[in-house]
Parts: sequence; structure tokens; C-alpha cells
Amino acid sequence: QVQLVESGGGLVQAGGSLRLYCVASPRSFNFGNYAVGWFRQAPGKEREFVASISRYGGSEAYADPAKGRFTIARNNAENTMWLHMSSLKPEDTAVYYCAVGAEYSDSARDLRDDRVDYWGQGTQVTVSS
Repeated sequence: QVQLVESGGGLVQAGGSLRLYCVASPRSFNFGNYAVGWFRQAPGKEREFVASISRYGGSEAYADPAKGRFTIARNNAENTMWLHMSSLKPEDTAVYYCAVGAEYSDSARDLRDDRVDYWGQGTQVTVSS
């Protein structure tokens, strides 16, 4: 059973930074075969795409609100990925979910909501004004 565990969420003031982490288990999982990424869901809103990275890291994709402020990265040897978020705004407040899917794809853009195979449990990010 594949599990994704996020960490790194919390409360931060506007303009601050946070780094979210996601670890996939078991170690035998072929993490490097998949695109990975982050989605978020704010209260009363639908879940939305934030950022993704292709299986070998050659392709990245960002939603417009994340461009220039967020950076996604991965380490296939450690089955980990992370999302560095800077210049945070109150509108970034949401539960952030890591996601794994689009197996064998080399395009980060292929990790759409309907192609996610595994979801993390979510980590809360709250940005105060």
C-alpha cells in the first residue's frame, strides 16, 4: 500500500516562507516512475492544482498564483518531494496535498487531478495578514 506523508505546514505571516515535504512509502515503491506534485483546497473552494514536476525532474509546471513564488523539487533516491513557498499571501491559506500519478510521463503538465493515483493526507498552511 503506497502512502504519502506530508509535513512542513503551519502558520506564517504574509510575506513569509514555508517548505512542504512529502515522503512516499514503502521504499520499494517506484517513485521515480511518476510525476509528482501539489494541490491545495481552501475552505469553501474546490481543490486546485499548484505545481508539479516530471518523473526525472526535467519538466515543471506551476499554476499562475504559484509562478515566481513557489518552487517544486524531488529526490527520487529518497522518495521525497518538496514545495518551497515564498512571499506567501493570505489567499495561499489552504490544505496542501501531495500527489503522485501520470506514470511514465515526462511532462509535468500530465499530472492533472484525474491522473493522480495517490494522495497524501494533507497539511494545513495558514497565512496571516
